[in-house]
Amino acid sequence: MRRLWLLFAQAVTIVLALYFVYSAVGRDLPRARPGTVQQLGTATQPAAATVAAPAPTPGSFRSAASRAMPAVVNILTSKAVQRKHPLLRDPYFKRFFGDREGEEEADDQNSLGSGVIVSTDGYILTNFHVVEGADEIEVVLADGRKGAARLVGTDPETDLAVIKIDLDKLPAIVLGHADQAKVGDVVLAIGNPFGVGQTVTMGIISALGRNNLHINHFENFIQTDAAINFGNSGGALIDTNGNLLGINSAIYSQTGGSVGIGFAIPVTTAKTVMESIIKSGHVVRGWIGVESQEITPELAQSFGLQRDSGAIIAGVVRNGPADKAGMKPGDILLDVDGKPVRDTTEMLNLIAQLEPGGKSTMRVLRKNREAQLAVTVGKRPLPKK
Repeated sequence: MRRLWLLFAQAVTIVLALYFVYSAVGRDLPRARPGTVQQLGTATQPAAATVAAPAPTPGSFRSAASRAMPAVVNILTSKAVQRKHPLLRDPYFKRFFGDREGEEEADDQNSLGSGVIVSTDGYILTNFHVVEGADEIEVVLADGRKGAARLVGTDPETDLAVIKIDLDKLPAIVLGHADQAKVGDVVLAIGNPFGVGQTVTMGIISALGRNNLHINHFENFIQTDAAINFGNSGGALIDTNGNLLGINSAIYSQTGGSVGIGFAIPVTTAKTVMESIIKSGHVVRGWIGVESQEITPELAQSFGLQRDSGAIIAGVVRNGPADKAGMKPGDILLDVDGKPVRDTTEMLNLIAQLEPGGKSTMRVLRKNREAQLAVTVGKRPLPKK
């Protein structure tokens, strides 16, 4: 009996010992909770993990591109080209059926370019040569929407045009400050090169105020090495904040592709032209009726001039504003309303900014004597098509 009691006591002692050990150690063991997956040797993971937002990439211009890209559009134009049937050029056909000049076949000629939405009302800036002679203009937005556009007006002398589309919720680009841009600033060019789709290229501003390129009549280009190719015309040149600095217009190339010399029309010029076109359908500029010539060292020596800046008046339109004010061939125009004239390009720009019908004071040098002339500014004639 005593032996049985001893065995019972030992068994109870062992059970109690195991209970106390489990109570002490079991509290620290990992326990699975509802909605979690637990594996041996791994920490408990939540069923739906939270993914951290990507950190900004140093040196990336993704934010600038994402701001501007929705406002850059593709422009598709088509125009009917009349071509004669081959038989109409055959002399034997003409002999029997006569010269039928009116019987021609219509053929469509398509081209592409880019444009920039500058207003939520649907106004789009592009190049004149993109829409020149177009019978139909179609605009394709970055979000895939399409719409027919109408031509508001053009300015061939700056190679700019304004078209308009009627769509809802249009993204508009923010106009930047081209006058604050400096050589060396990073810029992005956005357009539709070769029709491959919207493309962004990067470069720097290589030069400012480029003129005498004989591309447009009024020139003040931003030069950049950002790749600009066929189809980029009319697209946006933006700064690193996504603001519009210029309208991509032309390239210097011997192969037809980009060689690192592209030209954009500054947004300051584009804005002035756009506002004038929207207001009156064309650009109104000042005009005084003169032909000018650059002062070269040879001319300065020939005329005995002591200066190499200014513009020589080579010709004066009879009964024009300059002629009525007393300006004569051989005069050197020194300043317009107190603004110095350094060359013929600056002279054209200063006169073009004058209000037609207003008075302007111009200082000229005539036979080494200065004189001031009061000129009533005329309206610059529209260029012949």
